[in-house]
Formats: sequence, C-alpha cells, structure tokens
Amino acid sequence: MDVALDFLPRLGEDVSFKILESLKNPSELIHASCVSRSWHQFVVRNGLCKQMCLKKFPQLSEVDHVKEPSSCEKVIAEAGPSNSLHWENLQREHRVFAFLAYCCAKPIISECVAAAISASSTDNYPEESIENTLEKRDRVGRLASYWSSKGSKDPSAPEKLIYRLAGDLCIVTEICIQPFQAYFHEGYPIYSANSVRFRMGHPKGSMDILEYQMDWEGNERTDEKFTWTYTSPKFSMSQENCLQTFKLPEPVLCIGGVLLIELLGRVQRQEIDGLFYVCVTHVKVLGRPLSPAFGVRMLEPEGKFELRVHRYDPEVLKETRNALDATAMQKRILNMLQANLIGVNYMLGEDQNDEEQDEPDDEEEW
Repeated sequence: MDVALDFLPRLGEDVSFKILESLKNPSELIHASCVSRSWHQFVVRNGLCKQMCLKKFPQLSEVDHVKEPSSCEKVIAEAGPSNSLHWENLQREHRVFAFLAYCCAKPIISECVAAAISASSTDNYPEESIENTLEKRDRVGRLASYWSSKGSKDPSAPEKLIYRLAGDLCIVTEICIQPFQAYFHEGYPIYSANSVRFRMGHPKGSMDILEYQMDWEGNERTDEKFTWTYTSPKFSMSQENCLQTFKLPEPVLCIGGVLLIELLGRVQRQEIDGLFYVCVTHVKVLGRPLSPAFGVRMLEPEGKFELRVHRYDPEVLKETRNALDATAMQKRILNMLQANLIGVNYMLGEDQNDEEQDEPDDEEEW
C-alpha cells in the first residue's frame, strides 16, 4: 500500500475510530490530528481527545461545556465540514481536552494540600486543631503537634477531616496519614482509627471554599455543605506510629478541590477518662494539581460544571498547530496495526484468502 495515499477514509467510520482510539499517548493523538485535513476533521468530529480523558477520569462526564481564555492566542485549525457554530464548539472541546490530556500525562507528583478546612470535633482548640496535621514536624518547640477528636464512649464513632486541595482540579493518587502516639501517656498509646475512607468533591452553591473555614472547633454537619463526586473503598489502618500510605485503586480527578477523610472506628481508650479518641499527627496528599492552568465553575443545582482553561502552555499550542509528515504518521499507525491487530488486510479491503500474497520485506514498503 502506498503510504502517500490517505488510507483512513478507505476504512470506514467504525474501523477508523477503533484505530485512532487505540492511541494511548495524548501526544500521539494530537500528532494524528495534524497529519491531514481529513484526519483532523475525524479526530475533532468524534471528540477523541475528550474520549481519552473520559476513559482515564470518569468524573469528567459531568462537564457541561468548556471555556477558553478570551485573551489566548487563537488557534488556527483546519476548516471543518462547515463554518457552523457546532463545528466551532467541537474545535474548542478538542483544544481544551487535548491540553487536559497532555497535562494529565505529565509524570509529576507533588503534595496537593493547600489548607485545612474543618474537623467534625476537636478536643482542645486551638492546641489540638486540624491545622496541626499539616505541620511536618512532630513537635513544635516542646509541644506535640497533632489533631485530637473529642472523647466518645462508642468505639465505632467516626470522625471527619476536611481539606482544601491546591486547585479546583487536582489529580490525587494517594493519601498518607500518621496516627498520633501519646508519648506523655503511660504505655505510649497510639490513637489510630480502625479504617479510613476518602471522598472528594466541591462546595455546594456559589460560595467560595474559604467561607467554610470558619468553625475550627468543628461542626458535625459541615460536610453537608459539600457535594462528594468520588468515594474510595475502605482501607484498614494500622495502630503504628508511622506515615501510612493509602494508594487509590486509580488516580482520581478531584473536581472542586475538597478532600474529606473519614476516620472510621477507634481502637484506643484513654485511661484518664475511659473514653475513646482518634488522633492524627500528619496528613499528606500526593498527586498533581492542574491549576493555575485549569479551573472549574460549578453549575448548581444540575451537578454539572464548566471546565475552564485559564492559560495554555505555548508548547502545547505549537504542537497542535504543527503538521507532521503524513507518511511518517501513517506508517506509524500501520506498523501498530501490523503488530497488534489481526485481520489488517481484511480491514484494508484486501483478499485474506490469497495465501500467495507477498509479505512486505521491510517497514519501508508500508
């Protein structure tokens, strides 16, 4: 087959979709959309960059529409089937989700907690405030740094800690928690929980998240002011004085920038009053903030949100505009098919029953 001939239109819509959908790297899909006018139209028309993002992060299914910065450099794209408003919207979605896929693929892991919001209870405020859990030192001066719940006669009583993440959009991969060991109590007891669970979401309504950072003594109904869009499975917590890592089954895109830590059950009774407590020394969240490049605007009460690009990376814009050599990209796709798919000749319209058909001698014949 002559690679100078655009083979994609010959395969039909379904087969072409399957081929390009199999591209896993965002850069490869962006490059494929730059090969030719027909390839660009196909990628944009079928929303392949959006589909790639949805597969990785199902939370994006609640995107109502996307918005680009009004001051951004206008991306000059191949003309679509028409100059309709619908095509312009498809082009915009293609650029936004291509940029999002590109940013999500970066292997950069960092700490993601920006601030503590509230705890469901606090034993001695402010000495044992939730803010202490963000202190990297176990002690500040001669005082231990930790958060403590109020005591309870019920060992199954839960506690909740709420944090603000470093951005409206944040990819979270794991959460680390260190229970507190009371070195000033006889026997050095460790006040861990039985298990933990995590929720992620956003404030309800249009109020700014900072407006919820007001009741440091705790309010058991504080979390009702938030909508949780993700809930993790339960993880067992060890009664050990160490930073315990809880890795999520898959990376999660937190939409709205709020993390809830549920501490489920208590294992340690305090000798002084006979009540059960749970105490935490450190909390650390690892992942990848997508701000300031991205932001969201919640659309209540629908539960949808507007996905915003505040600023584009100039290198990504350049990549989306630069057309690659059509022969090289088509050859790459064909080699991928040859290595991974059965029945390529059938899809290309060749006769599979011709047993005497010559095989290509090397890659150049493709």
